[in-house]
Amino acid sequence: MSETDARNAQHAGPEWLDTADRHSPWPQLSALVTGIGVSGYSAAAGLLGVGARVAVVDERDGDAERERATILETLGADVRLGPGSTDAMPGSFPGQLPDVVVTSPGWRPDAPILAQAAAAGVPILGEVDLALRLRDPEHVAPWLTLTGTNGKTTTVGMLASILSAAGLRTAAVGNIGAPVVDAVLDPEPYDVLAVELSSFQLHWSRRLWPRAAAVLNVAPDHLDWHGTLDRYAADKGKIFEGCEIACVYNVADAATEELVRAADVVEGCRAIGFTAGIPAAGMLGVVDGVLADRAFVEQRRTSAAELCNVRDLPSSAPHNVANALAAAALARAHGVPPGAVKAGLTNFTLEPHRIQRVADVDGIPYVDDSKATNAHAALASLLSYDSVVWVAGGLAKGQDFDDLVQAVKDRLRAVVLLGRDRRLIFEALSRHAPEVPVVEVADGETEVMDRVVAHARHLARPGDTVLLAPGCASFDLFASYGARGDAFSAAARRLAGGAPHSS
Repeated sequence: MSETDARNAQHAGPEWLDTADRHSPWPQLSALVTGIGVSGYSAAAGLLGVGARVAVVDERDGDAERERATILETLGADVRLGPGSTDAMPGSFPGQLPDVVVTSPGWRPDAPILAQAAAAGVPILGEVDLALRLRDPEHVAPWLTLTGTNGKTTTVGMLASILSAAGLRTAAVGNIGAPVVDAVLDPEPYDVLAVELSSFQLHWSRRLWPRAAAVLNVAPDHLDWHGTLDRYAADKGKIFEGCEIACVYNVADAATEELVRAADVVEGCRAIGFTAGIPAAGMLGVVDGVLADRAFVEQRRTSAAELCNVRDLPSSAPHNVANALAAAALARAHGVPPGAVKAGLTNFTLEPHRIQRVADVDGIPYVDDSKATNAHAALASLLSYDSVVWVAGGLAKGQDFDDLVQAVKDRLRAVVLLGRDRRLIFEALSRHAPEVPVVEVADGETEVMDRVVAHARHLARPGDTVLLAPGCASFDLFASYGARGDAFSAAARRLAGGAPHSS
């Protein structure tokens, strides 16, 4: 064994860590938490709560970080904030490296402190994997997990609504809602958790052992972080590892089925497809406007369970129907009866900025889908309408837009572009839809969305929809996709004379 191998073996972490639970010898553990955001704070507080020795580092040093640091320091953590604090592992544990590093989502593997930990053989966990190890073995709530490039938050909300309708104590956690660590440490145990996971969270995951898991779709996104589409997809596929009952995939997206085929699952775990068409045996789909289950019924070769009418969903847009089918598949895998699926889906309300009609101007609807932050999501949104004045642009995150423009060019009345990477979309339009009128709105002193909707009003004709589906992130001009959607909605309502759409 070389000197490097010996050093790595020495710092491989305690043997009990991979199979740890709430009652493991946590006071023996030293942990470094990178990041003091929502999930980093939750991880640090959870570790302190079970008696571990904890250090926390973050380059940020704002009011929110200092407030969290004060609380953690009161609980016994060593917290270091500000520039340079994450360049190297702190000497918080005299004479040794930490036993484990717990990293927050979004921290890249090439961050100096994580690269140093990996080189030294220190195990690196994400907050989600830590949550697995902090569960109470006497009250283990099964996890129903899901990921995808688009639709995650809507689908996990639908799933939580269905589980609640079945009388189960549940919560939507993970990438949305409370951190998973908070959920597993809740004094009142949950019956089951609906867990949304991002590609960043899954990158750091080892094996999640979900009761059932779903990948909704895979399309280029966050390539500036993951490097390639293959790596991004592989991280998404980790959600299936150790799956017990059902791996749910999208029949219309072959990449999701390939991830199921590649997964190492519990013997007997089934592959369950969902489709907007008539389902084959072992799938969920749509028959005569009704969501139908041919996967979790005894006579699935000859019959199906009716779940919900498409018209009763909060939106009948094709991608929303797909989300509902995925949520239903996960719930049915957990044994939820059809009646609860129907009740959960019909009572569910879409969150703002997701295909939300916000105003009518001159009889033309203005729709806010600011949550469409990548090309795949924008495509799903654009395909919901026959004729569109498309409002797009922002931070492209390494995407190109050629395939998107080719797919929707016949639906485009006109395009209004804003944001830092708007020229990428402009160039794709020039190549594939040169006849479509395009207006670029530059940054300026006047509120950008007022100018955007003014141009859209000039370009729109009866029968059109003015659709904000940016295909890009918002952070070049706005604090969040929500702030971008709010600005669009407010500008459209001002244009309409201040009267919001009432439907």
